[in-house]
Amino acid sequence: MARYPQAILVSCEIPWDEDEQLLEELFRREVRGMRELYNHIYVFGTAGEGYAVDTARFQRIVQVFYEETRGENVHPMVGVIGLSTANIVERIAYAHKVGFRTFQITMPSWGALNDREVMNFFRDVCGAFPDAQFLHYNLPRARRVLTGPDYRRLIDAVPNLVATKNTGGGLERAASLMTQAAELQHFFGETNFPHGCMYGECSLLASFAGMSPHKTKALFEAGRNSQLVELFKLQKEFHDMLYGVFGPVLAEERIDGAYDKMLVRLAGFEEMPLRLLSPYQCFSEEQYRACKRILHERFPEWLRYPEKRGML
Repeated sequence: MARYPQAILVSCEIPWDEDEQLLEELFRREVRGMRELYNHIYVFGTAGEGYAVDTARFQRIVQVFYEETRGENVHPMVGVIGLSTANIVERIAYAHKVGFRTFQITMPSWGALNDREVMNFFRDVCGAFPDAQFLHYNLPRARRVLTGPDYRRLIDAVPNLVATKNTGGGLERAASLMTQAAELQHFFGETNFPHGCMYGECSLLASFAGMSPHKTKALFEAGRNSQLVELFKLQKEFHDMLYGVFGPVLAEERIDGAYDKMLVRLAGFEEMPLRLLSPYQCFSEEQYRACKRILHERFPEWLRYPEKRGML
């Protein structure tokens, strides 16, 4: 049995004003909206600009997120991205003091870690907070992508490492993770979640959770119930919609948050600024309107609010 429950995991993005300061009330409303749909939510992954915030912004957002996620039947998570163990532990310590007990971490990315350094990192970070649980965000930006055998070595040494997040690698990586590190709950993206489901229980990291909760939940339920025909049919639909709507902007290879802020808007949260923290480039209003027009004209069944079709 996996160390963490099967779930749909959803990111909350951070709205910035023209001075790159938090639009606090807007952020609170976004978190509340996500809470109405899902109970596993987090801040400060790549999409949430966890790599870009300074200490003051990090601390204020953590405090606000805690205030908005207190209560029963909600499982909030704080992401921490840093260039050193010390920096990561420092930020976790603040969020831990506020009240959080579940964290999403990435390995330092200045240089790729070797096997011994990987073990040192997880022991030093996770071991500093034995009452907390940790999800590892396994991405190429860290310059070392862990495999099933890598996690196999960590499982016994780090008992509070409970989950991973993997959005790439296709069937090959999914098979490696699911067969060789089954104690961990593996969160896959929409395109590789069906591959993971072929090997057992896994979870969904949902990029389109706000825009299309009905499609997101249908994909998750098809995987959880081993409805393979429906599962792979929905996988194709997600792929076709993604490239049909976002194809031209995907080619620009912007940082993740640029895309996710457009998705928040497409969910009906029009107040979300597209703005990113320096130095990263957001998309223009014209690019957003072009994607929205395609979505409404060609993929109206994906809209959370289909009655708004054509209201550009």
